[in-house]
This record gives sequence, C-alpha cells and structure tokens, in this order.
Amino acid sequence: MHSNKQNLQVLFEDNHIIIVNKRSGDITQGDKTGDKPLSDVVKEYIKEKYNKAGNVFLGVVHRLDRPTSGVIIFARTSKALERLNKMLRDKEIHKTYWAVVKNHPKKEKATLINYLKKNPKNNKSSVFQKEIDGSKKAILHYTILKKLDNYSLLEIDLETGRHHQIRAQLSNIGFPIKGDLKYGFNRSNKDGSIHLHARKIDFIHPVAKEKITVTAPTPNEVIWNACK
Repeated sequence: MHSNKQNLQVLFEDNHIIIVNKRSGDITQGDKTGDKPLSDVVKEYIKEKYNKAGNVFLGVVHRLDRPTSGVIIFARTSKALERLNKMLRDKEIHKTYWAVVKNHPKKEKATLINYLKKNPKNNKSSVFQKEIDGSKKAILHYTILKKLDNYSLLEIDLETGRHHQIRAQLSNIGFPIKGDLKYGFNRSNKDGSIHLHARKIDFIHPVAKEKITVTAPTPNEVIWNACK
C-alpha cells in the first residue's frame, strides 16, 4: 500500500508545521520494510508546492502505528521541531482518538489505569494490574459515543502515551479494536487496518502561539461511516 501525492490529505499547513491525515497502512517514517514513509510523501508535496531546490527539512514529531489512521504533525523547521518535541514531553499536545471496539462496554465512561510492558520480540505490550520490573504506568479515559449492533465507537483521551497503549488496555477489559488480531480481535480487516483513528489534536502553535485544533475525517469505510 503506497501513498502518493494525490491522496495526501493536508489538514493544516504554514511555514512552521504541516498536519496531515495518515491513512492506515502508511508508515510515519522509514523502517526495515523499506516501504515509502509518509514523511517522504510530505517532503515531496512541499518540494513541489513551493518549488524548493535541494533537500526539504521535515521533522517527525510523533508517530502512529502502521494500521492506525489519523492526524499527525510534522515540523517544517528545526525550531518548530525542537519546540514541538518539548511540548510533547511536557504533555502540551493533546490528542483525542476514536476506536471501534467489539461489543458494548457496561460503563458509558471509564478511566483505565494499568502497567504496560513492551516485548520487543513480538512488538506487543502486555498489561499488568500492578507495577512490575520494566513496566510503565498507562492511563486512559474513554467515553462511548455511539453503539452499533456489534460494536461501540469510543472516544479516548490519553494521559500517557505508551507503546500500543489504547490497543492493549481496551483488549485487556474485553473490548479489542475491530481488526486488531494482535490484541485479540477475531478477524482482520481486509485492508490490514485497525479501527483506531487519531481524531483530533490541539495545542498552542510553537511559533505563532495561537491555539490550533485540527480534526481528521475518519476513513471512508462501512463501519466508520456508520459511526457518523
């Protein structure tokens, strides 16, 4: 599944940052697969749009798992990258996720607090109720936005950003994300995606200092469309 400029969905851009809607299947930056990363697609878009000679600077601020879709920020200057990295560390960039999960959680709203430990061998996080060696505390809040026959649409606010946190914590309480075989959903989605979408991001612009809120449309797909 390769991106090209035609289907790059730019949600916001100025001289300092560019925010795009990542499609599931796209990788944020280069990895061992050798597939073309989204960062390269965005660079090509900038190079072409602004007729830039030579190399285009593009800083990767954060990532989304390959099967996940949604809003992602890139920095267009080193100054913006440095500031955004600090804002991320200081939890000043607020991300809201949507997930379509199996069945219907009993509680309309809940906070999940667990400890997650990543296993690099299978690239998976295990969930523990108590702290164990090498684990990290993971906190998320969810609200049910809509109930479909066999699924629920949840809105998720993360307090911590751990490896596969949403996927692991929801699966742990019996509500795996649709299509997420790795975390216990019973079948994969045809296109290899999972129904996890970075829906919204809000933060104070690192240079202009004004509040930016960007919402990413969900993928054009039957279940996502039923959630509207």
